[in-house]
Amino acid sequence: MRSAVIERNTAETEIRLSLHLDGGGESAVQTGCGFLDHMLTLFSAHAGFSLDVACRGDARVDYHHTTEDIGIVLGSAFRQALGNCGGINRYGFCMLPMDEALVETTADISGRAWLSSDVRCPTEKVGDFDTELCEEFLRAFVRTAGITLHVRQLRGSNSHHILEAVFKGLGRALRQAAAIDPSLGGAVPSTKGML
Repeated sequence: MRSAVIERNTAETEIRLSLHLDGGGESAVQTGCGFLDHMLTLFSAHAGFSLDVACRGDARVDYHHTTEDIGIVLGSAFRQALGNCGGINRYGFCMLPMDEALVETTADISGRAWLSSDVRCPTEKVGDFDTELCEEFLRAFVRTAGITLHVRQLRGSNSHHILEAVFKGLGRALRQAAAIDPSLGGAVPSTKGML
């Protein structure tokens, strides 16, 4: 079973997260930030991953620590759930439209953390969520997941739509990358023999 449960407690956040890669896309998300809850719910549904997240963070400051730390924990859970990465597709791609927004997301479960993010929201906030925190989440996620991720906004004038396309596209790209390819017979998809 490709799953992981991780708890992380710091002076800034207390997080418990469970992730099941072969789930049905259902989720229970409580981060203290409604917009982040919405984005993680969309991510889970489009990835087809079962995701439970409970976070108590220092929201009296802002949602920076909550968002970044959830990215850290989700990335760690994703890496742990993949195990040795035997039999996975490794690569995933999604070109996702969300009304006027269009975002391209490409992922490589490479073992090498790299983020290239070209997302330009026209507003500083969506609700009480700082739009710049999307990149903080992605950076934290790729660092602990050990993946290469390129996210590129091609169109978009509505910040909500742009960020929704990012989270949905991330889910779709990771769904494809983490899927099992039966033709590999469980082999790790790398000439090095490991990822």
